[in-house]
Formats: sequence, C-alpha cells, structure tokens
Amino acid sequence: MRRAHLTAALSAAVCVLAAVQLSALPSAQASPLVPAPPTGVVAAAADLINATSGQRLWARNLNARLPIASLTKVMTALVVLADGGLDRKIRVTEAAVQYAAANFAGSAGLHVGDVLTARQLLEGMLLPSGADAAYLLATSYGPGRPAFVRSMNAKARSLGMTQTNFANFDGLPWPTPTATYSSPRDLLIMAEAAMKRPNFVAMVGQRSYLVRATSQNHRYYWTNTDLLLASYPGAIGIKTGFTTAAGYCLLFDARRGGTDLMGVVLDSTDTNANMRFTAAARLLNWGFANG
Repeated sequence: MRRAHLTAALSAAVCVLAAVQLSALPSAQASPLVPAPPTGVVAAAADLINATSGQRLWARNLNARLPIASLTKVMTALVVLADGGLDRKIRVTEAAVQYAAANFAGSAGLHVGDVLTARQLLEGMLLPSGADAAYLLATSYGPGRPAFVRSMNAKARSLGMTQTNFANFDGLPWPTPTATYSSPRDLLIMAEAAMKRPNFVAMVGQRSYLVRATSQNHRYYWTNTDLLLASYPGAIGIKTGFTTAAGYCLLFDARRGGTDLMGVVLDSTDTNANMRFTAAARLLNWGFANG
C-alpha cells in the first residue's frame, strides 16, 4: 500500500516539474514570431488585406474618413455595371466636355457629338480617369446625375460601407473639397465587390485601350494612370486618385501564386505623384512575404 502511495506521489511530482519547465520556455518558442510592420509607407491612412483568406494584414487609421478623389469612380462603375446594358449608345455633350475642362479634371478627351457605348465610356473613365466620361455615364444611367449619386450611396449602404458618402460621381472637390469621403476599410469593401466582376477586372487591368474611328466617333487611345501595372509583377488594378484635399491616392490589387492582396493608400503626399505607387509596392512586398 505504501509503495502505491509513493509511486503516485512520484508521478505527480514529475508532472509538476514538466509543467514548470514548459512554462519557463521562451515565448518565441511557444508561438510564432509576429512579423515587423511594413516600413516606408507614406500615407495618412492605408489598409492591406489578403483577399484570398479574408485576413486583414495591416492598417493605418483604418476608419478615418478622408476625401478619396477619383477612387470614387470605382463606385460609379459598380452602379453602371449593376444596371448593365453596356452597349447603350451615349452621345457626347458640350456640357460633359466643359464640365471636365472647367474643373481642370482628368479627361478622356471626348469630342462633342461623338456617339460611344457605355462600355467604351467606362474605359474612358477608369483608365485616363475621365471626368467627362463619368459625367455622361451618370447623366445617362441616373437618369440624371442627382439620381445617380443617390444610387451610389444606396449601393454603398448595401455593401456595408458605413463611413462613406458620395456627393458626386467622380470625386472632384464639389460642393466642398471633403464632401465625398470614405475610409480605408470601406474602400476595400468596395474594391472587393468591384473585383468580383470579370468585366471590371478586365478594364482596370489594361495599360491602354483603343477606340477605333468610325462614322460615329473619333479615334481614342487611353492609357491607364495606374503605373503599378507596368512596374509591379502581378498587379491587376485598380484606380488612382488626386485632388489637393485628398492628396495622391491608390486603390490596388496584385495576385501571385494563388494569393490575392488588395490595399489602399490615402493622401500619400500631395506633392509626389509617384509616392503612392512606392507605398503600394512596399505594402505588397511585405504582404507577400508575411501574409
């Protein structure tokens, strides 16, 4: 009987000793190392997610409400694509051309009187960031621009974009420089919804687009303002933006080896247009290495 008690006591002591030794191990051995955050990312706010797994990898000021400039046009495209009828013929008006010129905005260089399809105008809006093309799409699909903007905000609410307001269809600084705003979190919700549409992916992934001259329209050759497409392996879009209030912005997506990383940088200075691409590349490099 005494021997049984002694054996039990010895076993208990061994278990306690093992537990003490295990707890004394360095924490680095007990759990994987957390990677150091990305460095050199110049942006007032930013977000990076693994769109394949749904994991948020890194963020800065995730819920900050900031002006977003022409990133707005992604929602314009979403509303048009949801409505459909991309073969719809739309005539270029003097008002659309003057709108872009008066606001010193990005332009598709449209000619008054030309007739283009909605699909072609989407290309002219997304690649060279044409405010003239956005004006025509909003006018046609609203019908009327105020109704179109209401549809943009309704779409944002349906997606769960709770920190977003669209005051117009292109992100220009009216009626005030900050009237249209969103957050990094909300912008990636919008980006994910847009990138689920193959026709949108096909458009924003192009470095250029040609519209041949016909009896109804002039020839147009549009180059994409997203320089990441030509400089970062795996980049597939999405959209640039700039106003003085918003600074240089970029909504971006890149895919490598079955992994899809999506991100945004807002206000990556208001003086260096290339800094947004540098910031995005640094985030993507970090994400692919650690995500």
